[in-house]
Amino acid sequence: MAALEAVGLAGLSTPRLVVVSNRVGDPRRPTAGGLAVALGDALAKSGGLWFGWSGKVIEGGAPGESEVHEQRSGAVRLVTVDLSREDYDSYYLGYSNQALWPVFLYRLDLADFASGYFSGYRRVNRMFARKLAPLLRDDDVIWIHDYHLIPLGAELRELGCRQRIGFYLHIPLPPPPILAAIPGHEWLMRSFFSYDLVGLQTRSDTDHFARFVIEEAHAQRLGEHRYGAFGRTVEARHFPIGIDVAEFQRLAQSAESRETEATLREQYGHRRVLIGIDRLDYAKGLPQRLRAFRELLANYPENRNSATLIQIAAPTREAVNAYDDLARELDSLSGEINGNYAELDWLPIRYLHRTWARKRLPALYRVAQVALVTPLRDGMNLVAKEYVAMQDEADPGVLVLSRFAGAAEQMREAVLVNPYDIPSTAQAIQQALSMSLPERRERHQALLAGIRAHDVHEWRRDFLRALAEAPHDEAVQVPAESAPVSPAV
Repeated sequence: MAALEAVGLAGLSTPRLVVVSNRVGDPRRPTAGGLAVALGDALAKSGGLWFGWSGKVIEGGAPGESEVHEQRSGAVRLVTVDLSREDYDSYYLGYSNQALWPVFLYRLDLADFASGYFSGYRRVNRMFARKLAPLLRDDDVIWIHDYHLIPLGAELRELGCRQRIGFYLHIPLPPPPILAAIPGHEWLMRSFFSYDLVGLQTRSDTDHFARFVIEEAHAQRLGEHRYGAFGRTVEARHFPIGIDVAEFQRLAQSAESRETEATLREQYGHRRVLIGIDRLDYAKGLPQRLRAFRELLANYPENRNSATLIQIAAPTREAVNAYDDLARELDSLSGEINGNYAELDWLPIRYLHRTWARKRLPALYRVAQVALVTPLRDGMNLVAKEYVAMQDEADPGVLVLSRFAGAAEQMREAVLVNPYDIPSTAQAIQQALSMSLPERRERHQALLAGIRAHDVHEWRRDFLRALAEAPHDEAVQVPAESAPVSPAV
């Protein structure tokens, strides 16, 4: 059946789309990212609703309680709830970002499974379900996003919701032995079976999902992408997320972007610029990247007084101790490298520990001969795709990409590296800096064609088409209370 642009089936009335995410984006704001724009298109066409946390923390507020706030963005309803300080600390800072985030990024050594975190995580998901359920229509299509809200589908089912519900995970899904280390992982696994469709970033993630439910839940494989357990079935497939290439290229024409590009070209016109644009996160491999750049300068002296790495590390989750340690390590490394190699008129590394406005990012991409996208583990990493979209097709730069970024499954024409191998990463950077123009053009042409063909709009259409066509269980899931209880509770 052909998919209607927004959600459903050709020839039928369009069901309303309801998007649920930890934070709500306003697709009409000039600063809205490609994801908000893509979801906004579908929401606007169906007169949809976007539900999530407002971003406000209420000191002294009652845990698990909040008023509902609503505003309009054109045809789209934006509905939000606030969080009490206790809920914010346990649900967001705690279980989401100190338990699930490090585990899903393969960092069990950094995970904290405190009992209050688990109970707060479930309490907020229940609160989301209670506040959302009265707003739903019987024929709504519900799309829930990311690791903060894995159990939300189960909580909605417990309240009697029988709508089609899809879930999309924006970060990697690790293999079963790592997932099984989460106390109460059976409860999370059971939650996936509340959904009609689970979307993941890569083929590796879908393989891990299949192994997890088959080995741990003894699920039956009912087809290439379908699994049965707990009296329900779920379809799990990979839907690699893309960018809005045209939207990002328009952003490059803004006054802020053109002004920033002119400044950068004036300042660095006689240098070769490398860029890294990341959140300050231990998954991004930033210390390894700086060490590889240090090795580049040591082993390939022609880059001294010539190549400059502009590394932006935007602050994130600053209340988590692991990020303080990472910030200090990066300060130390960048200071050491600059101290050992800098000249009066040249700094090897320009390290900026602050947020860089999205509307100025295209300028950085355009002036850089090389982009270093070298996470130790990542769901997709859209910086890689944004960099390719911004290159001059006549004289493009080179993308150096970690094999452990989700984007590496699609972007095989990049220079792929193992970021744990510092010497080989330095060699790859040298390869990128010295690559011939014909090879750069050939690689860039293939990469650009790929990100244009598989953009964020195709991602949205593919997921919603698959959700509309997935077999739908009318029965409500077995209540989650019968699932194993976390020993952390």
